[in-house]
Order: sequence, then structure tokens, then C-alpha cells
Amino acid sequence: MSTPDTPIPDTMQAMVLTGHGDLDKLVFHRDWPTPQPGPNEVLIRVGACGLNNTDVNTRSGWYSKTVDAATTGAAYDAVGEDDPSWGGRPLSFPRIQGADAVGRVVALGPGAPEALMGQRVIVDGWQRDWSEPDNTSGVRYFGSEMDGGFAQYTKADHRGVAVVNSPLGDAELATFQCSYTTAEGMLVRADVGADDTVLVPGASGGVGGALVQLARRRGARVIAMASPAKHDAVAALGPDRILPRAPEDLRAALGDDAVTVVADVVGGPDWPRLIDVLERGGRYTCSGAIAGPVVPLDLRTLYLRDLTFTGSTVIARHVLRDVVGYIERGEITPVLAATYPLCDLHAAQSAFIDKRHTGNIVVIP
Repeated sequence: MSTPDTPIPDTMQAMVLTGHGDLDKLVFHRDWPTPQPGPNEVLIRVGACGLNNTDVNTRSGWYSKTVDAATTGAAYDAVGEDDPSWGGRPLSFPRIQGADAVGRVVALGPGAPEALMGQRVIVDGWQRDWSEPDNTSGVRYFGSEMDGGFAQYTKADHRGVAVVNSPLGDAELATFQCSYTTAEGMLVRADVGADDTVLVPGASGGVGGALVQLARRRGARVIAMASPAKHDAVAALGPDRILPRAPEDLRAALGDDAVTVVADVVGGPDWPRLIDVLERGGRYTCSGAIAGPVVPLDLRTLYLRDLTFTGSTVIARHVLRDVVGYIERGEITPVLAATYPLCDLHAAQSAFIDKRHTGNIVVIP
């Protein structure tokens, strides 16, 4: 193993998930064993790690099909033990969560390239089976099926990190991985281009705000939806229009705008209204359901209007590299709502769940 001149401690600070449940399942340790990089892996000293809905949903067990409520972050009474994770498989505990890690490479396992030593990297949330890198059934989610970034050190396969050269700080860079790759993956699936008008519910959230910026980057017209109290912050992202979060008559609120794409991470009781305003031949793309996962669908709306629905979870391999390019060229802007020390992750996750912020919340080890 190749290491820098500065010694790497045997133990580290880490926030450890001990099981599915409420925030008390996250336990802070000051002497957790520091991971050792194996073949083809790099050890990363974490500079910052962002929060996202997957961390909350995994901890609470929301992914289980036995749960049909909105994402709240609280523990659910009827979590199925067979399917409590994003991939429908049980997790092993203890587990260090945190999918949005940014940091410096400080050690190399056998086979990891020397050129990575000392580089600042963003860890890809989707860690591949590199014998079949395009087999989406073989991926593991960083901070779910493997330990993540809510710690002072973490490790990943060198092919699952992206070097980033940017004047932005670690906390700002930690806002990008999950939110922006999720959003870009949705726009890729929906094939969004300059001729589209994209409706974005939940535009004040991390993924919603990323959708606004990334759809605008593609030249599309963007209509954001958010609570009126957040309209000023959402306006800074550059949408063409901003509507209330849940207009009584969405079609009337849209006026002459013809929506060709709905990019949604909200779902919930207002979902049928989103589908009803899609133009013939329109596309609906989804990567979340924070307001509720079980929604009604009139199949006649789907087939009589020639609509296309796509789900988006595991992104294409090029997406993280594309997003890093957008960062390095200054084409997208971080929206950092707040930072917390890692030991205050309970408070940080509570603030994240309350959704009073605009953008992303980040913890600093």
C-alpha cells in the first residue's frame, strides 16, 4: 500500500448506522477503525459529505414496499426486512452512510494509479462491478451496500472516483454528487433538449434545484415549482418561470406554456395534476417520491396521449464525469444551504428533513 508522508491514524471519527429506525440509530464514534484500501482502491481523507434523501430513506426503512407514506425521516412501524434498501435487498450493519463524499486521496491499494495520490476527488455514488461495469444489477450504492463518507476517511475503487480541479471548497463540491448526477441522469433518460419546456416540482430541493440548472444548461425552458417563501432563492437558479408548489389549477397557472417534460422527485397527492398537463407525446421522468410513493394513474391518460414514463436510479457511467466537467467550466453553481460538524449529523439530518432550506446541507468531519 502506498501512503503519504503524513501518518494515517489507526482510528477515526465516524457516524455509524446501527440499524433501521429513527435518528438514535446513528451513533457517533471517535475511535472507529480507519479503513484500509484493498486492490484497486484508494483511501480518501474526507473533506466534506453532503446529505441526501437516500441516506434518510435507508436509515428509516422507507424503501420497503410495506411503507406507503411520504418521506419523513422518522422510523416506520412496518418495515419489511427483505426489501428495506434502494436495491430491494437487506443491508448489513453497522454501516457508515454518506454518499456525497469529497476529499483527498491519501493512500493507494495495489493496482491503484500513483497519479491519484494527493488528488481531490468526488466519489461516484454508484460503485460498479468492474468485471461488468455496465451491468446495473451489479452496482452498489456508496454509503448503503458499502461504507460511505460520514467519517474522517473512506475508501473506493479508483475507477469509481473522479478527480476535480476547481476553486470551490470541499463543502461546495459536496453538494453536487447525488443531486446533480441524479438530475442529469433524469434529463438523459428523458432526452431533454432545447425544444423542451420542463416542469420541475420541488425546485427548492437539492435535486430540484439541480434540475433547474441542468435543464437550462441544455437550452430548455424551465418552469420551477416551489413554496412562495423560497421563490427568491429558486429565482437565483435561473428558471424562466416560478409557480407555487401546488397551484389549485395547474393548467391555468401554466397559461400558454406547453409542458413537454415533467422531471419529478415529489410524487404524492398532486401527482395526477402533473401528468394531466403534459402535452401529447410528453415525457415524465422520476427519481423520487418525497411526498408519497403510491399515486393513482388513469391508463387512458398514458396511452391516449402517447406519453413516455421513465424511472431513473442507476446512472450511466459518463454522468459523473460530465457533471465534473460542468463544475470545472463553471456551468453550474453549488447551492450550499448550511454546514454542520459530523458529530452534529442528527441536527443536520433533522434540518434536511424539515425542508425549510434551499439547496444542500453538508457535514464536515
